[in-house]
Amino acid sequence: MAKPKAPRRTLESYTVKSISKTIKPGDCVLMRPSEPSKPSYVAKIERIESDARGANVKVHVRWYYRPEESIGGRRQFHGSKEVFLSDHHDIQSADTIEGKCTVHSFKSYTKLDAVGNDDFFCRFEYNSSSGAFNPDRVAVYCKCEMPYNPDDLMVQCEGCSDWS
Repeated sequence: MAKPKAPRRTLESYTVKSISKTIKPGDCVLMRPSEPSKPSYVAKIERIESDARGANVKVHVRWYYRPEESIGGRRQFHGSKEVFLSDHHDIQSADTIEGKCTVHSFKSYTKLDAVGNDDFFCRFEYNSSSGAFNPDRVAVYCKCEMPYNPDDLMVQCEGCSDWS
C-alpha cells in the first residue's frame, strides 16, 4: 500500500540559509539554472510551503522569461535586463534560490539612477504556449518605428521633435 502523502503547510516567509535572505510571497528571486553556463532564472514567489516538520521547503513560482527564451527571440528593442512575466507556474526546492532581485515596471526602471546586477524590468506578459504578448504593442519613439530600448541613448531633435 502506498504511503500517504504528508500534509504540507504554508509559510509566510522563509530564510534561505545559503544567501542569508528572507523571502516571502510576492518577492522576485534568482534561481539556479540547470546548466552552470546559463544565467540565473528569474521567478516570482507565489507561495512557500514545507512539510509538517518545517523541512523540505518548496516554493511555488511564476517564471519570468528572457527575450531569447520566447518564441521570436530577442529583438532590437529588448533591453538587456528585460524579462516577460509568463503564465508558466512551477514548484521548486527553496534550495535552488541564489538571491533576491527586483523586477521593476518599465517606467520605474527608466528612472533608476543606477541599475544593479539584480535589477530587471518587465513591460509584457507572455503566454508560453502561444507566444502571445500582452500588451501586443507598445508606443514607438523613434524614426525606426521600434519601441524604446532603455539601453540605447535616444536624442530628440529640437527642430522636429523626432527621436533618433
